[in-house]
Amino acid sequence: MWGKLAAGWSALFAALHIYWAVGGNIGLASSAGADLAARRPTWFVLFGLWGVAALLIAGAAFCLLKHPWQRVGQFAGAALVARGVLIEFVLLVGIADVSAEERLWSLVLWNPWFALGGVLWLAAFNQSPRRRRRARAAGGRRRRAGSRSSDRQR
Repeated sequence: MWGKLAAGWSALFAALHIYWAVGGNIGLASSAGADLAARRPTWFVLFGLWGVAALLIAGAAFCLLKHPWQRVGQFAGAALVARGVLIEFVLLVGIADVSAEERLWSLVLWNPWFALGGVLWLAAFNQSPRRRRRARAAGGRRRRAGSRSSDRQR
């Protein structure tokens, strides 16, 4: 379940980056800043929009495929949470020099969105493959032992 939720989060965020990459404007200035949103330099469109969208799509597949590199998923989740919390702190303390609109949207939307994605990724990759196999095997034994069909056979 957590892998599907993390994949959905990644896919939604990828779709937003693709929307911005093809010229969409809604939310871009409050996310990347008014200057980048207005100028859209090539490096920003290629790496900051298309590149991030590609990484998010790969991340969604990674979450769905239950790839054995669990540490990578845990690192990605921790990085997303850290990004959300750190930028939230920087904006609340007043260290960053950003517009009032960018500060507001970052505090109420973007940073919580990153933290949510990180929590979903951490939940998706919170158990080792060995623990998941043991939990599945134990769950299967419990169901068989307590199922109605096995009770009827007695």
